[in-house]
Amino acid sequence: MIGYKRKALETDVASKVRQVSLTNKQESEHLRQDFVTHTYKQNHNTKMSLPTHMRALHLPTISPDPQITLRTVPVPTVVPGSVLIRVLAAQVSQKVYDIYSGKVGFTLAPDMIVGGGYAIGRVVQPGPDTTSLPVGKLAMIQSFLRARDNPEEIQAVWGTFDGGVPASREWIEKNWKNGSYAEYILAPLENVEPLDEERLCKPKGDGGLGYSVENLLQLPVQLVVLGGWKGIGLRAGERVIVAPATGQFGGAAVEVAVAMGAGQVIVMGRNMEILKRIQGLYPRGKIQIVPMSGDEDGDVQKLTSWGPVDAYLDISPAAATGSTHVGSCFKALRNYGRASLMGVLPEGLSVTYAMIVWKSLTIKGQYMYDRADAQQIVKMAESGVLRLGPETGVEVVGRFKLDEIDEAWAVASKNTQFGKLIALTP
Repeated sequence: MIGYKRKALETDVASKVRQVSLTNKQESEHLRQDFVTHTYKQNHNTKMSLPTHMRALHLPTISPDPQITLRTVPVPTVVPGSVLIRVLAAQVSQKVYDIYSGKVGFTLAPDMIVGGGYAIGRVVQPGPDTTSLPVGKLAMIQSFLRARDNPEEIQAVWGTFDGGVPASREWIEKNWKNGSYAEYILAPLENVEPLDEERLCKPKGDGGLGYSVENLLQLPVQLVVLGGWKGIGLRAGERVIVAPATGQFGGAAVEVAVAMGAGQVIVMGRNMEILKRIQGLYPRGKIQIVPMSGDEDGDVQKLTSWGPVDAYLDISPAAATGSTHVGSCFKALRNYGRASLMGVLPEGLSVTYAMIVWKSLTIKGQYMYDRADAQQIVKMAESGVLRLGPETGVEVVGRFKLDEIDEAWAVASKNTQFGKLIALTP
């Protein structure tokens, strides 16, 4: 049994983290070269051999001490509307473990293969109705699941939240409860986005962007915040606020805003080291820092010191409950300003009805994104407008196999901030 034994692993994990830090560049380069060589020598129409069984991480139910085991299970059967993907890399995060341990309060189907849709893989068997995903095609798997015949009501986040209502729970349990912490994953056709492997992964000297598989794991995260920015119509040249900006999604919101043409991005947070690191990734003046001080009106003055603020994207975790930054950001918006709320704060907004009216503010809650956004994030990356990898301050701090999931989560628990990526490579 693979159980999460953090204390017992601390010494071993600390050693592994140091080792990974020293060898990360060599590992990434080795993976990239091996990946590219494999890609350009293969014929994408060639049939891939498919085993009858695979290894996968299984969770019987959410519990304070989640009993995750590595099992051998049948490889999923392809049906119309689906694609079978060989998982190359899936993201591991502390937030996912917190869901499986019941700390977040999300519900999930029992007896599931864990992991969500934050993965990169290769098509091994397309469904009979598939037209754009040939065998061998590199693809991004994205996590927002919607029922084809009722997409507005039946929604879930793959592997982490079953939608919270009986209809979506039943739909997930019958169709898509198994996630990406496995050698193979059966994915809905509309959740698989083809990637231009030659452009993304070919070495820079040969006309590519030189990304590794792990670098591509940034795409599903950036996709989430793209939905938020598009929801409030971010326009080129605008001054915007991202708060908090020091987590994985907050940092991605900065990357995407810059790629969409934002004139200036004001980042808020409590970790000055990370905020300064984000600022240093861009030309002087592009990123401005306002630390969260707890003084709501004082922070408003700082937020507006560079001029009128056009838009604000908030992606606050539940841990930010009681923070004054939400009120500060709303007050900082100019007349006709817009706000996108994407976080999970379990409290009311500290903004008055009258202020919303008098300033003609647009406030939009944004749960994930639209299908067209998934296609757009891929185009942005392939064009080079949206950067990935070390250029964006994101480093791979660990690569782990399925039977090393305890160690992967232990490393993830120590790297929850922006710029740290942990990959499971089945």
